[in-house]
Amino acid sequence: MAAEPATPLLDREVFFGNAEVAFGNLSPDGKMWAFSRELDGILNIWVNGVDAPLDQAWPITDDRERPVTNFFWSQDGRFVLFAQDLGGDENFRIYAVDPKADKAEGSRVPAARDLTPYENIQARIVSVPENDPTRILVAINDRDPRLHDVYRVNLDTAERELVRQNNDNIAGWQADLEGNLRLAFRILPDGGTEVLDASGDELREVYRCANGETCNPIRFTKDGKMLFMATNRGDRDLVELVMFDPATGEEQLIERDPEGQVDFGNAIFSRATDELIATSYTGDRVRIYPKDDTFARDIEVIRKTLTRGDLFFRAPSNDDNVWIVKEVLDIDSGPNYVYHRDTGEVRLLYRPEPNIPVEHMAEMKGVRYTARDGLEIPAYLILPKGVEPTNLPTVIMPHGGPWARDQWGWNPLGQFLANRGYAVLQPNFRGSTGYGKAFLAAGNGEWGTGAMQHDISDGVQWLVNQGISDPGRIAIMGGSYGGYATLAGVAFTPDLYAAGVSIVGPSSILTLLESIPPYWEPVKKMFHARVGDPAVPEELERLKAQSPLYHADNIKSPLMIIQGANDPRVKRAESDQIVVAMRDLGREVEYLVAEDEGHGFANEINNLASYAAVENFLSKHLGGRNQESMSSEVGERLADLTVDVDFLNRPGADGEGAEAGGTD
Repeated sequence: MAAEPATPLLDREVFFGNAEVAFGNLSPDGKMWAFSRELDGILNIWVNGVDAPLDQAWPITDDRERPVTNFFWSQDGRFVLFAQDLGGDENFRIYAVDPKADKAEGSRVPAARDLTPYENIQARIVSVPENDPTRILVAINDRDPRLHDVYRVNLDTAERELVRQNNDNIAGWQADLEGNLRLAFRILPDGGTEVLDASGDELREVYRCANGETCNPIRFTKDGKMLFMATNRGDRDLVELVMFDPATGEEQLIERDPEGQVDFGNAIFSRATDELIATSYTGDRVRIYPKDDTFARDIEVIRKTLTRGDLFFRAPSNDDNVWIVKEVLDIDSGPNYVYHRDTGEVRLLYRPEPNIPVEHMAEMKGVRYTARDGLEIPAYLILPKGVEPTNLPTVIMPHGGPWARDQWGWNPLGQFLANRGYAVLQPNFRGSTGYGKAFLAAGNGEWGTGAMQHDISDGVQWLVNQGISDPGRIAIMGGSYGGYATLAGVAFTPDLYAAGVSIVGPSSILTLLESIPPYWEPVKKMFHARVGDPAVPEELERLKAQSPLYHADNIKSPLMIIQGANDPRVKRAESDQIVVAMRDLGREVEYLVAEDEGHGFANEINNLASYAAVENFLSKHLGGRNQESMSSEVGERLADLTVDVDFLNRPGADGEGAEAGGTD
C-alpha cells in the first residue's frame, strides 16, 4: 500500500468540478467583463461590470448540452462573439450576442446570431479588424471540407462576402490590423511551410522554412508594412523574434532568449498604440522582458501583490488603462486580478475555484534527467505533500501533441493524483516544442519504439534510481499522443508499467493517418514528414511496427481506455480496436465511452465519472488512496460510460471503421 499522505483525502469535485468563474475577458472600454459560469450546471457566458459585485452578473448564453468557453468581444464592444461545436465534433460555428439586449421571448438570455449558419462546416476566425468593428474575417470550409475560403462577415446581419477562394491548398490565413488579407500558409512536400503574400490576385512566396523549422508571423505593424515573426530558419536552433519586410524579404533581429535556453515564447502589444511592450520565454517558469518603461512599471506595481506565480496578461482596455492579470500558480487554478494603471490598484477579480484548499496542494518542480543517449530531458515532478519521497507509487503523464510541451502551473489531474499518494512525472520528451529545432527534430520517426518513447522510459528509470518510485507500482497515463505513448509503453516495455490509462489515444498510426479530418488535408504532409508516410513501403512497415495495436499480445498490464464518441482527430475505432484485441487475448481491459464528447471531455459529469473510474483502477493496481463514495448522479453517469467489452464488435464488423488485427 502507498504511504499515507498527511493531507486529507479531498473530494474529486475539488479537482474536476466546474470552475465557479473562468476565462475572464475584458470589454474594449474596460467597463465590463465576460466570463464562463454555470447556468443550471453547464458553463455559459455571463457579463458584469468590472467594479460590480458578482451577484449582479447576468447570463447571455444558455447552452444546455456543452460548456461555452471560447469567446471574445467585438472591437467596439457591442457583441460577445463565441465559437461552439456539437458534442466535441470540432465543427465550430461562430455566434454573436449583444450582452445589453433584452432577453429573447421565452428565453433567459438574449438571442444569439449564428454568423456561420451552414451544416457540417468548421469556421475559423481570421481577423477582428480595428478599423471596421462591424465585420470580421472568417475562414469557412462549406465549399470543400478540405479547404477554408475566407469571407468578410457582417456582425449585424450575418451576410458574408467572399474575400478569397482557397484554390491553392492553403492551410491558414492572416490579415493585417485593418482586416486586409495579407498572408497565406501552405505546407510543402517536405513538411515545411511556405508563407505567401495574399494581397494580390496571384500568391507570391515571401518566406519558407523546412520541416521542423518555425516561421510563424505574429502580427503586422500598425502601418501594415512590416511583420513581427517568430523564426529559426536556417542555422538558428532556437526560435527568435524578428521584424520581417514582406516586400523585400529582409529580416532584422528583435530578440532571442537572453538566457539562450528556449524558443521565443510570446509578444505582448499595447492596445492603445499597437507597439510591442514585452516579450516572454518559458523555461521551467515564464520570464517576461518589458520593452516599454510604462509596462515595466506596471509589472513592478503588480509584483508587489502577486509575488509567487507567473504572470499572464489578457487583452487590456483600448486605452491600456485596465488589465486582467492572471497569476499562474501550481497550487491554485490561477486567481485573476483587475489592474488599473492610473491608480495602481491591483484587486482580486475572481478565483476560478475558490474552494481549492491550497494548503493541501503539492508543489510542482522543474527537473532534468539524462536519457540513455546523453540528451538532457526537461520535466516536471509533483510529489505528494507530507510523504517521504521514497518508494512511492507513481504515474507517468506524457503530454499530447506530440508537438507541444508541459509547463509549470496548475494541473488538476496531477494534483488529484498527488493527493491520492502518487508521484507524478511529466516529461518533455524529444519532439516537444519550445526547446529548439534540434530537440523537435530528434522526435521525427521516433514514435513508440524510438527515442521519444525511450525518453519516457528513461524518466521512469531516473525516478527509480533516485529512490522516489517503487519499480513495481508505476503506471502511465496520457491523452491524445500521451494516450498513444501509454499504449506504446505497455506494449513495447511490458515489464515497466503495472497499469496504463489511455485517453483518446490512437492505437494504430496507420488508421490514425487514414482517418485524418478533411480540413487537415493541407497539413497531412507534415504528419508524413514527422511521423511517416504509409505510401513508402519501408515506412509502412516501420509505422506498423510502432503501432501498439499490432503488438497487443505483448501487453501484460491492465489497461483502461477512455474515448469520446465524436472525436474527429482520434476516431472511436482507434480505441475499439485495441479493446477488442485485449479482450480476445484474455487481457484485463476497461473501456469508457462518452457519446456526447470529442477529443477529451468537457462536461463536468463526464469528468467526475471517468476520473472516479481512473482512481479506482489505479488504486487497485498501484495501491494509492481511493475515494469510494460518489453521488448517485456520478454513479449513474459512470454506468452509462462503461462499455461491456464482451459485446463490443471489432471495427469494420458492422460496416463502420477499418478492419485491424490485434496481433502480428
